[in-house]
Amino acid sequence: MATASLLSAEGVHLLRGRWLVAAITSVCSAGFLLFGYDQGVMSGVVISSSWLETMGHPSSVVVGTITALYPVGGVVGAILAAFTAEPLGRKRTLLLGALLVAIGGVLMGCSSSRGQFAAARALVGLGTGYTTSVTPVYQSEISAHEQRGWHVCCQLSTMLAGLLLAYCMNYGFYFHPGSVQWRFPLAFQCVFAVYILAVTPFLPDTPRWLMNHDGTPERGLAVLAQLRGKGEDDEAVRREAEEITEAISLENKEQGTWGDLFRSNGVSADKRFYLAVGIQFMQQMTGINIITYYAPTLYTTSLGMSQESALLLGCFTQLWYLLASFVTWYTIDRIGRRGLLISMALAMCLVLVGEALAIATGTPGGAVAAVVCLFLFEAAFTWGWMACVWCYPPEILPLRIRAKGSALATAADFIGNVIVVQVTPVGIGTMGWLFFLVWAVFNLANAAVVWLFYPETGGLALEAVDFVFTADTDGVAGNGRGLGKLQWARVRVADQAVRASRARRGNGRLVGASERGLLDESAPLLT
Repeated sequence: MATASLLSAEGVHLLRGRWLVAAITSVCSAGFLLFGYDQGVMSGVVISSSWLETMGHPSSVVVGTITALYPVGGVVGAILAAFTAEPLGRKRTLLLGALLVAIGGVLMGCSSSRGQFAAARALVGLGTGYTTSVTPVYQSEISAHEQRGWHVCCQLSTMLAGLLLAYCMNYGFYFHPGSVQWRFPLAFQCVFAVYILAVTPFLPDTPRWLMNHDGTPERGLAVLAQLRGKGEDDEAVRREAEEITEAISLENKEQGTWGDLFRSNGVSADKRFYLAVGIQFMQQMTGINIITYYAPTLYTTSLGMSQESALLLGCFTQLWYLLASFVTWYTIDRIGRRGLLISMALAMCLVLVGEALAIATGTPGGAVAAVVCLFLFEAAFTWGWMACVWCYPPEILPLRIRAKGSALATAADFIGNVIVVQVTPVGIGTMGWLFFLVWAVFNLANAAVVWLFYPETGGLALEAVDFVFTADTDGVAGNGRGLGKLQWARVRVADQAVRASRARRGNGRLVGASERGLLDESAPLLT
C-alpha cells in the first residue's frame, strides 16, 4: 500500500487495530534504534587510523570529549523536549528529532575537521534527546493498558539491536581501508532517521494529545477507535475515551509548575522527583557505557587484542546483550523493580571485581576470564538496570509533574552518560585494572541507596503509589526490624502495599501499574 494512502484528508487511517499500532511502534522503535546505534558506532570510529588522522591524532582526553558531545546534546534535547513536546505534539516532536539526527549524520559522514565532527556529533545528540524523550510517551499513549510494560522492554531491546548493528557495521568496514571505514557507518544512521521522516507524517498523533489540543474530542475518538480496531460507538472505546477525557480534565486542573518539582504540596512531590532523577543518574554510574562505547578499546588496551579481533568480539558482546534483554520481558513484573535493581547492582559489583582481578593477572587465562566478566556484566545490567530504570520515573511521579519530571530524569541519564564517556579513555589509560574497582564501588553504593530509599512500584496502582507517599507512616510501616530500621519509612509502606496487592490476587506475580493500568480500584490499598 502506498504510504500516502494510509491517511485520509481528515487524518483517519485506513490501517486499523494492531496494524496501525504496529506502524506507530515501528517509528518509535526506529527512534530507540537510533539511540542504540549512535551509542555503539563510535566504538569502532575512535580506533580507526583514518579517523584519527583526519581528526589530527587527538589525545585520549579529546577523544573522550568528542564522544561525550553526543550525550551533552542529549541533555539539551531532553530539556528542550520538556518545554516543546506538549505544544508540538508527539509526532511532530519525533519528526524534529529525526530531522536533527539526519542532518547531523550527514555532517559527521562528510567531516573534514575536528570542529565539524564535534558540532555534528552534538547535533545528533540533540536530536536523540528529542526522540528518546517523546517515543516512550508516543508509544504508551497509543497502546492498550496490558501492553505498556511489554512495550518498554520491547523498545529497549530494539535499542540494543541498533547497538549490535553499529558494532557489526564497524567490523564489516574494518576491511575497507580509507575514510569509508568510518564515514559510511556514521552516515548509515540517516537511513533510520529518513524512515521516521517518511512514515511519521502519515500516522496520527495520540488520542490523548488530540483530545487535549484539537478543540473537540471527535478526532481523538476516531483515532482511538481505529487503534483498537473497533467502531466509535463500541462501549469499550467510549469508556476509554471518557477515562482519557477525565484524566485530561484532572491534569489541566492540577497542572504543575516547574517549582512543583521541588515542593511537597501535600504529596511529597519533591522527594519523588529526586528519586526519579536519582535512579536514572545511577543507571549511568553502573558503568554500562564503558562497554557500550568502548568495548573494542577495552579489548585492545586492556587485553592486548588486535583491532580486528576486538571489533569482532565487540559484535558478539552486543549480540549477547540483546539476547539477554529478552529475559527482562518475563521478570520485570514478576520479581518487581526493587528486587531486580538491588540484586543486579550487587551482581555487577562482584563481576567488576572479577574483571579487575582478571586483567591484573596479565595472562591469557586472565584475558578469557575478563571477557567472560564483561558478558556477565551486560547480562546483569539488562536484567536489572535497563527497563526498570525507564519504568520507574513515570510510575513514581505524581500526575501534575509527570511529564516535566520524566524529561528531567532523562536529562540526568544523559548527564551521567557524559561523565562516564568523558572519564573512561583517561581512566583506562592511567589506572588500568584499578579503574574497574571504582565502578564496583559505585554499584555497591547503588544497591545500598535503592535498598534504603526506593519503594517498590511494581504491582501497585498509581493511586497506591500516591498513598505510599501520603500515608501516615506511624502504625503503617511500624518501627522496622534489624537493619530495616535504617530504611526510609516509605519503603516499608510500599512493601506492605505490595504484599496486600499480591494477597488480593492470590498469587505472587507482580503486575506493574505501567503495564496493566489501575489495579482493583475498589479494594483497599493496604490491608
